[in-house]
Amino acid sequence: MSFSLSCKLLLLLIPVLEAFAEEAAAIGLEVNWDKTKVQALGTQQPDTETLDVHGHQVAIVDEFVYLGALTHSSVLISYDIHHRSGLTRSSMQKSDNCICKSRLSLSTKLKLYNVCILPIMLYGSECWALSRADARKVDALDQ
Repeated sequence: MSFSLSCKLLLLLIPVLEAFAEEAAAIGLEVNWDKTKVQALGTQQPDTETLDVHGHQVAIVDEFVYLGALTHSSVLISYDIHHRSGLTRSSMQKSDNCICKSRLSLSTKLKLYNVCILPIMLYGSECWALSRADARKVDALDQ
């Protein structure tokens, strides 16, 4: 039976998760296996969708949101940019009546945009390694 490299690495993860569960139990904690997920990063994707750890099924996911940043298994930042632009557009639509259609001055509207909307898009952007296409997407959203 031949396994791909990522599948072999995931099989190495099982003893680590088991040791983690045992260490947690030793101090009175319990792992919530329903919320536990595993993500294989890189071009080779695993053949299975779940891992069996301590009799519990742990899901293998393609993308995962942690602290607001979307991490995709392909490790491309364009997925996070697309996710952030969707959140930003949604916030703009929700605030449309409050900010854009109000009788506020243009400078006040711009200040509100810079304080309330722009940080949604730029959260975590200092870690992005942008390509030219990704930079154009960010610039297009700001327009």
